[in-house]
Amino acid sequence: MSTISSVSSSVSSSSSSGNTSQIASLNKQIQSLTKELKDLSSDDTLTDEQKSAQEQMIQSQIQMIEAQITQIEQQATQKAQQQQEQQQKQDTSSSTSTKADGINRPTDTNQINVYV
Repeated sequence: MSTISSVSSSVSSSSSSGNTSQIASLNKQIQSLTKELKDLSSDDTLTDEQKSAQEQMIQSQIQMIEAQITQIEQQATQKAQQQQEQQQKQDTSSSTSTKADGINRPTDTNQINVYV
């Protein structure tokens, strides 16, 4: 059950609201599966084999949901990195767009040296 607490703590670091709502929904699914898992142990109508089979199935579902959460977080991280790279490219292109035109920004062939 320690993985569930680590997953919920990593959810708070997600930046996008769409991703956050998806992750919150997945966490609710994990919580309901965890509750089912706890209820399963107190169920007397099933045999031990049936209980262990259901327990394995529920645990695999929890692992699949955790994998989905990880994938969503990785996609959000990649998207943020791409946006940062685009911003850096725009910043560098805007700084190089101020070319020397000879008026206020002299060129090598068009300079005025003023000595007073």
